[in-house]
Amino acid sequence: MTGTFASVPIAPPASVRQPSAQPGFRPPQQARSRESLQKVLAAAEHVLAERGLEEFTVGAVAERAGLSVGAIYRRFSGKDQLLYAVKDELLGQLEAGVGEALRSAEPGLRAVVGAFTTALARTFATRDRIFPELLDGQRADGRDRGLRALAAIQQAFLEAAHPCVEEVGRPDPALALRTAARTVIGSCVHRAASSRFWPDGLTWTAWAGETTELALAYLTGRAEPPEPG
Repeated sequence: MTGTFASVPIAPPASVRQPSAQPGFRPPQQARSRESLQKVLAAAEHVLAERGLEEFTVGAVAERAGLSVGAIYRRFSGKDQLLYAVKDELLGQLEAGVGEALRSAEPGLRAVVGAFTTALARTFATRDRIFPELLDGQRADGRDRGLRALAAIQQAFLEAAHPCVEEVGRPDPALALRTAARTVIGSCVHRAASSRFWPDGLTWTAWAGETTELALAYLTGRAEPPEPG
């Protein structure tokens, strides 16, 4: 094998998550305030899932949460920031879930890949109704937050898979693992965004199993040498 991990930049582990900064957002300092914030975010998710982005308003979230509109505005500057907070919560859970699953995985490439795909599926299985709405409503700051999360979970996978490098049959194991990680992540995000409109007939559990087998077939397979000329 000619590939090494020397060229793979080591980023902070996905489990070490820095809080997102968003202008106008007032992070809670007390336990009661944190509970109130979770209540608001749960209500916001419900409104997104049931009504969609067009009917997502601060008033609708306040009504669902049983709070006044003013109580929402004391924490958020408006609808856009509330949407960002919902997305930040989802992505934070994704980072934490993937990190924990990979840390708990049994040794071996199959276990690591399986833990990775299953953790992705587990997060999106409960949020696939709101994910398309979050994508439609995101601004540049939301995209940046999403890209940071994807980079973090990719890095977590690379670190977890590093001890299994000898099981990779591709000529460049580091490249193969990065390719597999990005392909699995891309497939998951695409499925979450489009499954409501283009269903594939699979449960998220079945998707995770099939995707695990696809990734393992690629990683453990031997690449055909290029034809001369």
